Amino acid sequence: MLSNRKSDLGTAHRCLQACYAVTLVGVVLTLTGCAVGPRYVKPALSVNDHWSRTGSPQISEQSATDSAWWKAFNDPVLEQLIQLAYRQNLTLRVAGLRIMESRAVLGIAIGNQYPQVQQAFAGVSGVGLSNNTVNKTTAFTRYFASDQLGLDASWEADFWRKYAKAVRAQKDVYLSSTADYQQVLVTLTADVARTYVAVRTFEELIELARRNASFQEESLRLADARFRNGATSLLDVTQARALFDSTRATIPQLEISLAQSKNALTTLLGQPTGSIEDLLHGPQAIPTAPAQVAVSIPAEMLRRRPDIRNAELVALAQCERIGVAKADLYPHFVLSGTLGLNATQGGGESFNLLSPASFFFAAGPKVYWQVFNYGRIKNQVRVEDARFQEVVTTYQNSVLSASQEVEDGIVGFVKALEAASVQQEAVASARRSAELALIQYREGAANYERVLLADQTLLQQENNLASLRSSAATNVISLYKALGGGWEMSIGQPFVPDVTRIEMQKRTDWGNLFSTQPRTDSSTTSAPPPMR
Repeated sequence: MLSNRKSDLGTAHRCLQACYAVTLVGVVLTLTGCAVGPRYVKPALSVNDHWSRTGSPQISEQSATDSAWWKAFNDPVLEQLIQLAYRQNLTLRVAGLRIMESRAVLGIAIGNQYPQVQQAFAGVSGVGLSNNTVNKTTAFTRYFASDQLGLDASWEADFWRKYAKAVRAQKDVYLSSTADYQQVLVTLTADVARTYVAVRTFEELIELARRNASFQEESLRLADARFRNGATSLLDVTQARALFDSTRATIPQLEISLAQSKNALTTLLGQPTGSIEDLLHGPQAIPTAPAQVAVSIPAEMLRRRPDIRNAELVALAQCERIGVAKADLYPHFVLSGTLGLNATQGGGESFNLLSPASFFFAAGPKVYWQVFNYGRIKNQVRVEDARFQEVVTTYQNSVLSASQEVEDGIVGFVKALEAASVQQEAVASARRSAELALIQYREGAANYERVLLADQTLLQQENNLASLRSSAATNVISLYKALGGGWEMSIGQPFVPDVTRIEMQKRTDWGNLFSTQPRTDSSTTSAPPPMR
């Protein structure tokens, strides 16, 4: 009896040594494995050395270091609105939650590098065998219980770097989600500023309409007085009233646009409509565009814009997925094993599951190769390669589009300032002409048609000036957005607000994912993440 037990222990010892050897071989295979799939090569980009209008005094090629570009307008209300939008905008909050999602998915990808199957099992079952069977022993027991307790594990050696590439792809997706968050913030700051400019523009147009209506009402009273005194005909009165009523009719239309712009602004701030009226009280002037904007050079713009970083990170991730798909073309090496306790006992036997003799194990390597799926796997590789070429082309197109946006912003800003300067003189002349026409009409030296034309011209010229000032501000906002500024305010800040974080942690154990801040080149400087 003792010799049999020693023999069993010797056999178990040899089996364990074999398992250690197999495991060592698997580790060596993984460490010395061959990576399949292409290496990422940065695509050729068509970028000019300089912007086309850098000779204008309004444009400087200095580095665009002012990340809080909205401060150039010297408007405290605008600054407060942007800070509120940063803290409360729901679209930005969704982008932050996508970062949390990508962090969790990255954790899954990292976990796949370890034994893919890790599960404990336990079971108790009653068994009743058929009594009508052949080769029954004399000690045949029809009814008995079976107990099991153990652990299964299976690990595919990452010989072709399939899982490592999947991790690298997901890391790129994670970095891409942070770049997407930054791009949402760039767009948000520009949208808030543009909408605020629209609010102030409509407020000024309404004020101009009311002021001109007051001026035209005075002309109407004068025409009516002259008509009653027999100095002119009823035509002057009707023309004066038509102009006065026409100007008054524009006010409700402008008030509609003003209300809609305010509603859009409250939505950007993540608030219900009507909640920012107190904040908008005060000076209602259109923000004045800065006299000069620093645009740096095209290459710096490419490093600064988060959407361009995002486009290249998407390409990087897709390049890794080609390797993941190609790994299925080759053999897979798997180490698997099971160990535990297993015992059966009849109705009259004692419970013996925890006895050393109940211990069992099975371990060894396995190789499988999907040779009969070769055509499908090759087509999957082709799918991933085509997707890679698509995102590379999208990346190249995003660079061209970014350059166009900067050029459009530069020319719009420069020309709008020039036009506003000339229009200012036109308004002064129109105002003087309207005053002189009214004086001459009062003295009987001119007919009312001259007053009518002068009033119409003044209203049009003042509206044109307001529109040009608004255009100058809007164009400089578009230029700042095209340069990729505004996302820097999020550096070192949480991507998810505390209220949302607490709510999510009540539902789910998030570990330290909320407290872990990404340390990437894109989150600390304007440079892109390192490319492989």
